[in-house]
Amino acid sequence: MPRKKGIIGAICVLLLSLSCIATLTAPAQAVGETTFRNPLLADGADPWLQYHEGNYYLASTTWNSQLVMRKSPTLAGLRTAAPQYVWSDTSAGACCNFWAFEFHRLNGPSGTRWYLMYTSGQSGTLDHQHLSVLESAGDDPLGPYSPKGSPMPGTWNIDGSYLQLNGQLYLLWSEWQGADQSMWVARMTNPWTITGSKVLISRPTYGWETVGGRVNEGPEVLQRGGKTFIVYSASSCNTPDYKLGMLTLTGGDPLSASSWTKSANPVFQRGNGVYGPGHNGFFTSPDGSENWIVYHGNASTSQGCGNTRSTRAQKFTWNADGTPNFGTPAATTVDLPVPSGERGPFTVAVKGAAYTLVNRNSGLCLATTGGSGADGANVAQHSCTGSAAQWVLDSTADGYHRLVNKQSNKVLDLADCGTADGADVRQWAWLDNTCQQWRLQPVGTAAVVSAQSGKVLDVADCSTGNDANVRQWPWLGTACQKWTFTHTDNGYQRIHPVHSGGSCLVVNAASTADGADVAQGTCSGTNAQWRLEALADGSVRFVARHSGKALDLANCGLADGTDIAQWSWLNNICQRFHLRAT
Repeated sequence: MPRKKGIIGAICVLLLSLSCIATLTAPAQAVGETTFRNPLLADGADPWLQYHEGNYYLASTTWNSQLVMRKSPTLAGLRTAAPQYVWSDTSAGACCNFWAFEFHRLNGPSGTRWYLMYTSGQSGTLDHQHLSVLESAGDDPLGPYSPKGSPMPGTWNIDGSYLQLNGQLYLLWSEWQGADQSMWVARMTNPWTITGSKVLISRPTYGWETVGGRVNEGPEVLQRGGKTFIVYSASSCNTPDYKLGMLTLTGGDPLSASSWTKSANPVFQRGNGVYGPGHNGFFTSPDGSENWIVYHGNASTSQGCGNTRSTRAQKFTWNADGTPNFGTPAATTVDLPVPSGERGPFTVAVKGAAYTLVNRNSGLCLATTGGSGADGANVAQHSCTGSAAQWVLDSTADGYHRLVNKQSNKVLDLADCGTADGADVRQWAWLDNTCQQWRLQPVGTAAVVSAQSGKVLDVADCSTGNDANVRQWPWLGTACQKWTFTHTDNGYQRIHPVHSGGSCLVVNAASTADGADVAQGTCSGTNAQWRLEALADGSVRFVARHSGKALDLANCGLADGTDIAQWSWLNNICQRFHLRAT
């Protein structure tokens, strides 16, 4: 059926501005890792992680003036998921020192919205830290967001979270009273406004809450079976003895300190080579059958409150008395099973802007025939009007994409996972199998052009030796400025210079450090494998398989010969490239 091949070709040209093919793997199976290891994110203090409609969303402290989220349909995919900047602020009173982001799906004055609460302050000091709240425009955790204000703009207050109980919303947070950093609660009239008195419900009293400082902070709500708990962080985060304690609501009024009973012992503390585990959150597995804790931890006793704290996650269980049992932190050498239900099938409600896929020859669009919402509805070219001709390109964070019809919320699907030429393409409910995931695969030779400088990746002096430097240079049309792409597995590519086809683009010595040099070398290791990820502006980023770091133009240089290296993803123009046919 040549018509189907033509449609796929039109999609590829539109999405990547380069000839490409859609590649599928059979037989059908759920995809993604079966296990993962901690940490999930190297620089990931104060993590907040939620599973919502088919994707995990992760945020963590940035220390700067930007709020960042990562999104992936798998937990392990969060390691390499592109950071998405959802908010920034330059106002003098709330510009800086962003901490402890949390996003909650609540019923607000405008209906169901996401409320993103975070701590921010002023440049050059931590003396003015306070909570701020954003509201989403719709039901997408990635926003866009608008500012709603601060519940307490005139006092020092941090680590805000929400408690919902008997139809009433409450704010939880941490602030000082005398020498104690303590935890407080207040009633709310909406997700950014408190009313009435604020009540102190916990101050550090036990010895395990006062190591290095008298601290109760990071209150997080956990509810099950009619019981309400607040799990909080205790002692100074500068010590390896930062840990979790717990309050239980044993009275009727959460605004009464006597209603809260503190556990005499910590509920989660250092072990298995993990130090300072704390500032946690909770989420459930995709099928709702498991409870999980996300937290940060350090790898040594000498690391403190900085960017050494990494994001970790593990399943927890429940004791016979209905209290949570968090166990001990999982070692980084232990393989943990992924959350239950992660490997599908399940339905994904995909967010994001829609595209029409317009055929250049006919001017018509890829659409479901008759606007049908049924599984198996045919996909063909039709009029470009209406949501049946609108598609969302949604990354699966592992080198593939799903193309989701805006009207039906179903995905482009290879009928019966056929492997023959002419197999039909249709729409179907998302099953999380390989027959519904599409890779943008470059073909032929291409120049790799810096979006910053307009210059191309070049093997210095056209050397054929290993470790030959890769730099940027004006286009000369030589074979050492042309590259071919060979797929390995799971969306990763080996990138070969045409003048030395047995060689690959590599990170020297398989280094995982920021600034490690990129060169021409042997193709045998994972440091010679890259994911090409299409970005919204039509550029691509290259992600090294062994390190999860991005191809980077050193210091954003414009000069001939500027080095090419790897660097943590900064989402700037110096890490964006274009593929141009040669």
